[in-house]
Amino acid sequence: MTKLLLVGAGNMGYALLAGWMKMQDRPQVSVVEPYEALRDRAAGLASDAFASLDHLAADYAPDVVVLAVKPQVIADVLQGYRRFENACFVSVAAGTTLATLAAGLGDVAIARVMPNTPAAVGKGVFGMFSNDRTTAQQRELVRDLLSTGGIVLEVATEADIDRITAISGSGPAYVFHFIEALTEAAKRIGLPEDIAAQAARATVFGSASLAEQSAEDAAQLRVNVTSPNGTTAAALDVLMGEGRMTSLMTKAAQAAFDRAQELARD
Repeated sequence: MTKLLLVGAGNMGYALLAGWMKMQDRPQVSVVEPYEALRDRAAGLASDAFASLDHLAADYAPDVVVLAVKPQVIADVLQGYRRFENACFVSVAAGTTLATLAAGLGDVAIARVMPNTPAAVGKGVFGMFSNDRTTAQQRELVRDLLSTGGIVLEVATEADIDRITAISGSGPAYVFHFIEALTEAAKRIGLPEDIAAQAARATVFGSASLAEQSAEDAAQLRVNVTSPNGTTAAALDVLMGEGRMTSLMTKAAQAAFDRAQELARD
């Protein structure tokens, strides 16, 4: 049985923990979480839950250590986990580079992962990049553990983690804002507020579900729903004219990518 140590049981940590408990070959999970309410919540799923690293047995040796703590504090907690030198460390702390992680943990196997919030419902995207110390077997194990929360995309360079951050990490906020905007547009053309909100949410959810299940790409799906000179074509002339939507999304993604790199440098 895989021994897994989860450090931090906040929203993302707990979402991962819930997914692991659904695995056919579920790992033996111990949790370190200083906040009592979060620790008690995790204890309902984990094998053990401790307030600090000091409560772990001296001979405890996990196969994987998942660091699900805030980027602002991760540098302060790394030193205590250096003793698990044979484990593969998985960090989901945004903007925390492999160099920073290695400075605290030593010359060990490390995978840097960028998750997103839909992982809470098993529909997440995980960008993943590993250092040279990580073996093929360890990468496969990490992929299996993360796949309980969604799809895992291994990228070629660490900079690609910042690019994934700009697309799937921040992307849910873009989609949520689109739902906001579509709801407001529905209200402005005369729909009641409750109908507008339901129509916008259900339209986005249904369209995303169709895109996920269809063998056709997004461009073809758009063509399929667009009748020549029809209502959809009139709307797309506004959204797509002079590349408006693509230009706007590119600027947004570039801004997110630039900020991700700034945070990594800081």
